Amino acid sequence: MTSQYITFASAREDQAGALETTVGKIRDEVVSQQERGEFRGPGAIFVGIGASLAAACAPAWTLRSRGIHSWRLGAGDHPLPFPVSDHPIIGVSQSGRSAETLAVLKSVDMSLRYAVTNNQPSPISDVVRETLSLGNIPDSYASTVGYTATIIGLGMIAEAWDGGTIDPGWEKLPALLRATENDVSERARELVEAFVGTSSADFVAAGPSVGSAEAGALLFREIARVPSTAMSTRQYLHGAMESAGEGAHLILGDDRELEVARTLSSAGHRVIVVSSEPVAEGPRLRAVRLPKLPPSQRAVLEAIVMQVLVAELADLSGIDVEEFIFHNSDTKVTDDHEAGAPA
Repeated sequence: MTSQYITFASAREDQAGALETTVGKIRDEVVSQQERGEFRGPGAIFVGIGASLAAACAPAWTLRSRGIHSWRLGAGDHPLPFPVSDHPIIGVSQSGRSAETLAVLKSVDMSLRYAVTNNQPSPISDVVRETLSLGNIPDSYASTVGYTATIIGLGMIAEAWDGGTIDPGWEKLPALLRATENDVSERARELVEAFVGTSSADFVAAGPSVGSAEAGALLFREIARVPSTAMSTRQYLHGAMESAGEGAHLILGDDRELEVARTLSSAGHRVIVVSSEPVAEGPRLRAVRLPKLPPSQRAVLEAIVMQVLVAELADLSGIDVEEFIFHNSDTKVTDDHEAGAPA
């Protein structure tokens, strides 16, 4: 079965409702796999492309914070076969058809092959020992609910690894999602003024939120066609900040990020800061307040902020969010499970 592609607006409209069902299903499946002896031993290496790679950031951080070595790697950025190690490889692909991720998985021993996909069955799920399926959730082409569900699946795996316990706070996440979406939507036009007419945008984030910066930059490129770059806070401070220019800046974090936001806005640059700390707004500084949550749960809410803002900007700019300019035929493999499946 292949998940249905729906419009960006439709996917966002019922995202909280879809995740209410999905959270419980994913938790039950992760616990079931854990009880069968999976998710043990050396920490996982997450491999993926684009949004799938971004979704693995907070989960990898969670594993490391538990003292378990873990990495996330771009599936197309390493020579194959993948170097031999004892670390399981978790291929992350919402479609289950990502060519580069499939190639990495095929190059390692079957005992090390795992996957998290939305589509099930899929070419990737066919070649691994264990797949966590998100349930064939209908999703938009520029991923919305497929992306947030992927964070949930990976986040629960990171918490369950090596005998860990899944945080019960996941059950409250759909309600928090609705509240966040409502709050940001009420101010969307005001917030997105930072991006109107800009020629570029910087997305800057603290360690576990770097994936959110990457996903945000990708969305603004895909949907609003704003040239955007994502960086960790420390990388940004080491020189990249010097070319702030006339672009927009979206900063995610609670520590050094707040000073970065104040410094940029004081210098005349347009800034939106997304933080769980209180932030005093100014003429060129706008703030979105999030609740304090574990990294992966917070990443879901950060994704919602990005989705609301990019949809508003596309509307203001008169851009059709369903219209993509380029189609690259070599990024997905054919899915023999369903003829004519969408790319």
